[in-house]
Amino acid sequence: MVIGISIGIAFLIATFLNPRVAIIVYFIYCFVVSSLLKNVSGVPFGPVMETLMVLTWLGMLVNKSKYNWSAMKNDYVYIALAWFIINILEIVNPAGASLLGWMNEVRFTTLNWLLLAPLAFILFTRKKDIDFFIALIIGCSVLAAIYGMKQLFIGVSPMEQKWLDDGAAFTHIVFGKLRVFSFYTDAGQFGASQAEMCLVALVLALGPFKIWKRILLFIAAGILFYGMLISGTRGALFALISAAFFAIFLSKNFKVLIAGSVIALCFLGFLKYTTIGNGVYQINRLRTALDPTDPSLNARFINQAKLKEVLSHMPFGGGVGVSGMNGTIYNPDKLLSTIPPDSYWVKVWTMYGIVGLLIWFCMNMFILGKCCGIAWNIQDPKLRVKVIALTAGTAGLFFCSYGNEVMNGFPSSMILYMSWGFIYCAPRFDTNIEDLKLTT
Repeated sequence: MVIGISIGIAFLIATFLNPRVAIIVYFIYCFVVSSLLKNVSGVPFGPVMETLMVLTWLGMLVNKSKYNWSAMKNDYVYIALAWFIINILEIVNPAGASLLGWMNEVRFTTLNWLLLAPLAFILFTRKKDIDFFIALIIGCSVLAAIYGMKQLFIGVSPMEQKWLDDGAAFTHIVFGKLRVFSFYTDAGQFGASQAEMCLVALVLALGPFKIWKRILLFIAAGILFYGMLISGTRGALFALISAAFFAIFLSKNFKVLIAGSVIALCFLGFLKYTTIGNGVYQINRLRTALDPTDPSLNARFINQAKLKEVLSHMPFGGGVGVSGMNGTIYNPDKLLSTIPPDSYWVKVWTMYGIVGLLIWFCMNMFILGKCCGIAWNIQDPKLRVKVIALTAGTAGLFFCSYGNEVMNGFPSSMILYMSWGFIYCAPRFDTNIEDLKLTT
C-alpha cells in the first residue's frame, strides 16, 4: 500500500508538471484495459481511463499559460463537440431509453472523442510527437500480436479461460479452433486493429526512411498480418483492403496504383475462386468473408430487416444505450435491445435513427475527406508518408466498422481520434512549405 501510494503521488506530481505523462499512460492503458478486466476480478479498471483523461486536462489547466488554446478552434474539434451535443439531446429521446444505459454508452460514443480531439492541437505540438505516437501504437500492437501467439500455441490464462467458459466460447471457439483475442475485448477488435496497424507499418516501410527502420517496419507488418489471421476475424480483410486502397490512391503514383490494384484483385481472387490453403483454418476462415451464402452474413441481413421495420417510425432512433451490451443490461424491456446490431454503423442507426446516422456518417466522411486532402498536399516526403499511413489506417477502421463494432472499442477508438488530430496538425510541420514561406 505504501509503495502504491508513493507511486500514485509521484505520478500526480509528474502529471501536473507535464500533462503528457498521464495521456501517454492512457494510450498504453487503452491496449491493456480489456485484458485487465478479464484477468483481475473485482477491480473497476474501466473508470481509470476517464481518470487519466481528467488528470490530463487538469494538468493542462494548471499550466494553461504554456499552451496555445486558440489552436483547438478548428472544424475537427467543432465536429466532436457537435456530436457530444447531439448525444446530450438524446437524453430526451421520446423512445425512453434508460438514463444509466445512456451514461455508460456515451463514454465510448462521444466523451472520449471530445476529450481526445483537442490534445493534438494543444499538447502534442512538435513534429516528433507524430513519430512517437506511431512508434507507440505499432509497438503495442506488435506486443499484442505476440501475446496472441502465446494464446494460440501455449494457451490462454485461467481467467481468460473462465471468460470463454462463461459464454465467450460461443463466438471465440469455432470448429474447435481459438479465435485469438489477445489483450483486446474480443477477436473482432483484435483482428481489425491488427489489420489497420499492419497496413500502417507496411506503408511506412515503403517510405523514404533509413534502411534499418524499414526492415523493422517490414518485420512488424509481417507479425501484425499474422495477428490478423489468427484472430479469425473475417471483417479484418475489409479493413486491410479499404486501407490499402486509400494508401495507394493517396500515393499519387500511377505505377503503384496499378500494381497495388492488381495485387489486391489477385489476393481476393485467390480467396474467392480457389480452395488453396483450405486446410489452414485461418485462410479458410478468411475465405468465408467472400461467401454470399455464409449463414452468419445472412443472419446479419435478417437482423437489419427487423431493425428497418422497427425503426421506420423512429427517425431519431431508440436512444443512446438501447443497443448492444448496454441495451441488454439497461434496456431489456426494449425490442431494439433484443436485436443484435452486428455492426457499429447499424448500432448508430439503432440508437440515433436515420437522422442521427446521416449526421454521423457525414461527419466522419468530412473528416476523412479533409485528411485525404491534407495527405494529398503535404510536400515533405517523410511527413507525407506518415500522414498517408495514418489516413489509410483510419479509413480502414471506419469502413471495417460496417461489419463489426471496431471504431467504438479500445484501442481502435483512441488510435482513430488521435490519428485524425495528428493528421490535421501535419500542415504546420510541413518543412518544405515553411521554407518556401521564408524565402518569399
